[in-house]
This record gives sequence, C-alpha cells and structure tokens, in this order.
Amino acid sequence: MGSAEEKVVAVLMVGGPTKGTRFRPLSLNIPKPLFPLAGQPMVHHPISACKRIPNLARIFLVGFYEEREFALYLSSISNELKVPIRYLKEQKPHGSAGGLFHFRDLIMEDSPSHIFLLNCDVCSSFPLPQMLDAHKSYGGMGTVLVIRVSAEAANQFGELVADPTTNELLHYAEKPETFVSDLINCGVYIFTPDIFSAIQSVSTQRKERVNLSRLSSFEALQSAATSSLNRSLPKDYVRLDQDILSPFAGKKQLYTYETMDYWEQIKTPAMSLKCSGLYLAQFRVTSSDLLASGDGTKNAIIIGDVYIHPSAKVHPTAKIGPNVSISANARIGAGSRLISCIILDDVEIKDNAVVIHAIVGWKSSIGRWSRVQADGDYNAKRGVTILGEAVVVEDEVVVTNSIVLPNKTLNVSVQEEIIL
Repeated sequence: MGSAEEKVVAVLMVGGPTKGTRFRPLSLNIPKPLFPLAGQPMVHHPISACKRIPNLARIFLVGFYEEREFALYLSSISNELKVPIRYLKEQKPHGSAGGLFHFRDLIMEDSPSHIFLLNCDVCSSFPLPQMLDAHKSYGGMGTVLVIRVSAEAANQFGELVADPTTNELLHYAEKPETFVSDLINCGVYIFTPDIFSAIQSVSTQRKERVNLSRLSSFEALQSAATSSLNRSLPKDYVRLDQDILSPFAGKKQLYTYETMDYWEQIKTPAMSLKCSGLYLAQFRVTSSDLLASGDGTKNAIIIGDVYIHPSAKVHPTAKIGPNVSISANARIGAGSRLISCIILDDVEIKDNAVVIHAIVGWKSSIGRWSRVQADGDYNAKRGVTILGEAVVVEDEVVVTNSIVLPNKTLNVSVQEEIIL
C-alpha cells in the first residue's frame, strides 16, 4: 500500500454540446461520451483503465454537458469500480489546460502527487500504470503518451520531437503544415501538481502582453501570425498543446511515453465503429466473458469478436460478426447477417436482412430482405452508413453509403445520399 503522498487523481475531458458536430446524427440523442462502443459508453473505457492506476483516489469528468446527463451512468460506474467519480461542469471555455486550472482546488483536495489528464474521445489500451512508472523515472513535470504514425497522417495531429535516449520532449508543433515528426500526441498526459504553476505563468504572461503599450519591431515580426489570436484569448483560456507543450519543450520539464499498442481519435461515427472493433478485440484478452459465442444450434453463429446485450433477442439462424455490438432490447430476425456494425437499443432487424459497416440508431427498424451497407472506409464521409433514431427501412430496400437523419422512412433504395 502506498503512502498518502502517492495518491493519484484522474481528470477526463468530455467536451460539451457546442462540440461533437461531426458526430451527428448520433450525438443528437445522447452526449457523445455516452455513445456505446463495444456495448459500453465511450467514456467507460478510459474510466475503467484509470481503475488500474495504483493509489487512485478519485476521478473527475470536466465538460459543458449538464450534470444530470451523466448522473445515472456515473453513479453506476462509481459503485462498480469502488472509486469516487465526480462531474465538474464548465460554465465557459477555459481551454484544455485552463479547465484543469479552473478546478484546481477540487482536483487537489486529496493532495495527489500525480494527476492524469485524458481526452474522452480517444481509443486506446491506455497503458496508464506503465506511463506512471516511466514518468516517475523521468522526474519531470509532465509526460505525454505518444505513438508513431505514417508521415502522411502525422499532420492531422500534434507532432512531437523527443530525445531518443532520454525521451525528453524537445519540440512540439500542433498540426504543422510541413512534416516535423511521425511521433504524435495521443491526448493522454500525467503531471505533477507543478502543472498548475505552469498554467498560471501562461495566464500571467498573457495578461502582461495585453498590457504592453508597444512591441519592439522584432517582437512584432515574430508574433505577426499569432498576435491577433493571442490578444483575443482571455487570460484564463490556456491550451495544453500550444500554451504548455510548445513553450515548455526542451526545458527538461516534459517527457514522452510511446505506446506500441493501438490508438485512434474518435471524431466521427465511422471512427466509433472502428474503435468499437478495437475494444471488442481487447475484450478477448481482458474481459472474454463479455464476448458472445454460438454455433448456430441453440444460439446464432458467432464469428470473431461480438458483444450482445443480455436483453437482446437473436434468432439462432442469424449469423453475427466479426466486429458487431448489439445493444439492449434489440431483436435480430431469422437468417439475418450482421458484419462490422453497431446496433443500438430497441432496434428490430427483420428476417434475412443484412447490415454491413453500419450504425443503426435507437428504435430503428430494418425490413425483410433489406440491406443497410457501406464500403467500410472509416476515413470517408460516408464510408459507414448511419441511421439516426427511429428510422424505418421498409422491406427489400437497399441503403448504401448514406446518412439518414432521425424519424425517416425509406421505401426506395438510396446510395451515396444524406437524407435530411
């Protein structure tokens, strides 16, 4: 058992209703962090990972959603994990680092020696205990989880340059126009309480800059590209990437920990389907009891990694998988075929229907011999077919590479369309 000085807290940034527009139409019904991946809310996966941190005292969620939207889930998961979990509502934007600072008194209530900060919309195996050990060995203020990606994909993220021997963060660039490094920021951090002093110093410097009556010609040239942006930022709005990682790089304050496992960013419904599959694959190692099985006798034929909620009814002649998640009270008819899809609560899929590379929204219905399908390109705008809530696809209708908003009835086939 560790000493009181070794307590750790975790803070999860869950965003808010002004964000997540790329996650529509699914985020019209439910806060994005509560959307189910592999049968569990998106936020459940990082929260469960936090449970593995030694001496974890408390978990905080910080966001703009109303507290009541998370109350039921947080009460349930807190009891399940035996860890206090509290939701902290931001009243105005403070930035990723500013939000941490704004709630510093609550975060420091347990006098933690380390603070984990995680973005909710990333999918990872979250190697948090290993990251903590590495961070302690580095002896710096903070450690960033990083992963290597292709040079072509790197500029979509924050790129880092790290010392190959010491892992010190030497340089950080947020979505640079030219290639800097194939090492990218995973949106998972660990800090000592010194992070609060660093954030405060950024706020103080910003306030002083605003108060300066003139700039030298050199300063004016140097800040030409960013001065208008910085002047428009409130002094208590502090971004973790541009305002902390960039200026503190190369000062023996920040380090990196590289994961060799999977990592994805969950910005769109298509990526949620991919990440649901990654979590299902992880269940095979960590929670195999959550995965369904069946050979077509008493239960449906199950291929690969499949989650089926206990309340769902699946006909024994159905064929399910791989990468399928079926939520509560769904009804899957005889002879139906499901591949790479998320079936949400109260969906009915009638006899001999086919669903491939799709997300079927709550209370939707897919008719007999119908097909709801897509190419499965997770990066394409319509690489996954999305049906919003209460969409009815009538018998013998084919829906391909399309997005259908809630409460629509399709009685003719559609392809490459957005049905408003």
